[in-house]
Amino acid sequence: MVDGDPRGQAPGARRGAAPGEVLLQVRGIVKGFSGVTALDGVDLDVRAGEVHCLLGQNGAGKSTLIKVLAGVHRPDAGTVEWRGQEVALPTPVAALRTGIATVHQELDVVDGLTVAENLFLGHELATAGVTRRRELHARAREVLTRLGHGDIPPHREAGHLSAAGKQIVSTARALSHDARLIVMDEPSAVLDSEEVENLFRLVRELTAAGVAVLYISHRLEEIRRIGDRITVLKDGRTVARGLPVASTPTPELIRLMTGRSVEQVFPARRGVPADAEVLLEVEGLGLRGVFSDVSMTVRAGEVVGLAGLVGSGRSEILETVYGARRATAGRVRVAGRELPRGSVPDAVRRGVGLAPEERKSQGLLLDEPVYRNVTLATFARFARGPVLDEGAERRSALERIAELELRPADPDRPARTLSGGNQQKIMIARWLVHGCRVLLLDEPTRGVDVGARAEIYALVRSLAAAGAAVVVVSSEIEEVLGLSDRVLVVADGRVLHSGPAEEIDEHRVLDLVMEGSAA
Repeated sequence: MVDGDPRGQAPGARRGAAPGEVLLQVRGIVKGFSGVTALDGVDLDVRAGEVHCLLGQNGAGKSTLIKVLAGVHRPDAGTVEWRGQEVALPTPVAALRTGIATVHQELDVVDGLTVAENLFLGHELATAGVTRRRELHARAREVLTRLGHGDIPPHREAGHLSAAGKQIVSTARALSHDARLIVMDEPSAVLDSEEVENLFRLVRELTAAGVAVLYISHRLEEIRRIGDRITVLKDGRTVARGLPVASTPTPELIRLMTGRSVEQVFPARRGVPADAEVLLEVEGLGLRGVFSDVSMTVRAGEVVGLAGLVGSGRSEILETVYGARRATAGRVRVAGRELPRGSVPDAVRRGVGLAPEERKSQGLLLDEPVYRNVTLATFARFARGPVLDEGAERRSALERIAELELRPADPDRPARTLSGGNQQKIMIARWLVHGCRVLLLDEPTRGVDVGARAEIYALVRSLAAAGAAVVVVSSEIEEVLGLSDRVLVVADGRVLHSGPAEEIDEHRVLDLVMEGSAA
């Protein structure tokens, strides 16, 4: 076995592969952590010039396999072959030298460095330790322009970019290497529709040049548009390999991923009585430079969706209602009582809960146990003087864990070890323990597989049926329309439309968004 190419040259990095040639062949990969088997015999082959889609529920082993290919984890058993030659990938540098570059789902951008420095991190353009800054910026601008984002300044500090901007920088970094296989893990998760189109254009350019793309996404409609073949993982094993996208029905893919049939439908709307209590009133709300004159009411039992592109102001509206941002105009009332501006504690005391877009960095204590994350907003309830009653805390958390069918139902397991869908359930369980009446959900199914999505949709509807007022933000227009009773369309910080969800379709939402953004 060799580490990369025995001559020290990345195989394929300097010479193209013939279309259809098998670049990567993985056989019988096994990987365990502390007695838990994450991969239990995974097989995969990826050909030059194809988009090979990797599907599976959260916890199926996709992320572990990607980290094996990226040189982050070393497998316990099995082989990896690159262009017919067995290779070892002991480090990320070895993987890059072999010709494999990875765009990780967890943003790996270094906030304190510039965009250009991030792009060439690990293969800096320097002479005698001195960065060739002019060349660095020129090369960075070239790569960003190829991505369709030449407007991002190479000298800008990466920490000032949005989540979507950081994803673009992470993708550009992979392009800065002369890779023959690019692994993309949920690359569209934080991108708006126009940015997704740019991504697809780039993928087609890469595959036309003979580069292979291993594409991981929970969005089956994306797989249909961009993929050539599909490999499905379940419980750490390959259950289907190399299925042709064009001839494999979606219900079959869902059955392979979940082991059961999952209806891709939203729970039925139950209707909201006209005399239902108004739990949330937003009147003329504004945040200078971000959004203005936002008004809405949400009644008990109602789900209201905010539709719009990334950067339209949707998330900022939720954060301002919650008090995480201090409004510069307007007012927010909960059950008839006005909330002070910019006060999260007051909002929480009045029964408002927020599950943020970036749940890992903004919502969860990843190294703390599940039960502690569930009770995080309710510590005072379990205090007995200066002492925390951990028994009562755990019992309360366990009730919600059982109610939401958290898997695995282990209250002591660190939150970071759970799948995206189960981490989202923790966020919702936190506010159930707290007893909140107004629930704000920002991208509730981002990074969540198709089976867990159905569970979260049903959960949101059950919360509304129990009398909660729910506001949902999602980049997926179909999700907003299918889950909501009423929809507000937001563009460039303004509400362009408000009305019943059944009276507007996806095409009309897109028309409004484009018109509003161009105005």
